[in-house]
Amino acid sequence: MLKLIRLEWKKNNVGKYIRNVVIMSALICMFIFALCYLGIANDPDTGVPDAAPGNSAISSSIELFTSMAFLVFTSVMLSTYIVSAYKNKTMNLMFSYPIKRQKILISQMLAVWIFNFVALVLTKLLIYGCILLGSQFMVSSFPLDYNMASMGFYVQLLLKAVVIVTMSFIALFIGLAMKSSKATIVSSFLLILLTQANVGDFSLSDNAILPAVLMALSLIFAFLSIYNVETKDLN
Repeated sequence: MLKLIRLEWKKNNVGKYIRNVVIMSALICMFIFALCYLGIANDPDTGVPDAAPGNSAISSSIELFTSMAFLVFTSVMLSTYIVSAYKNKTMNLMFSYPIKRQKILISQMLAVWIFNFVALVLTKLLIYGCILLGSQFMVSSFPLDYNMASMGFYVQLLLKAVVIVTMSFIALFIGLAMKSSKATIVSSFLLILLTQANVGDFSLSDNAILPAVLMALSLIFAFLSIYNVETKDLN
């Protein structure tokens, strides 16, 4: 399986994705830093951050923007690695290998999942670290509500990264069902709306049950994506 995952990275030129992730992470980091220390989110009249209720701390902005960016980025990679391969018949050639189709498809899914999980964790650590470093020299417009010396901080960071990256399997299933790369990407945006929406005064992004439900659904859709692939007609 590890050899197949490495083959997927090599075949799809993982270097360009690394470059894109570095650029995306740097842009998010600079934006969050500007929010925190340059006052771009401050109300011009009051001078205080113009933040939605419940999002007054800087961690809310970090989680929001990193989650949105990487959910879409993961879905784009799944679209390229898998959905497009079905559309342009590349998958026909791959399935001609003396390897089970399920194993090939799982290796593609894992290649994307591992890449984006590691990238998301490193991006979050970069941003949290930069904001913490900046607090030694400047006054933050937002409260810094995290402690990077706490083990709980890293446990929570890893769990949230797992949920976000795994959610992309829902978008993959929709893309495969509709045989559309665009559907995969559009679905990721719809998932963002779902996880960040408010219903009245109830915020879905603050609901502890929702991540568990989405995680379970994501794994179910991941299973359905590879179910019957051995006999599935590629045409």
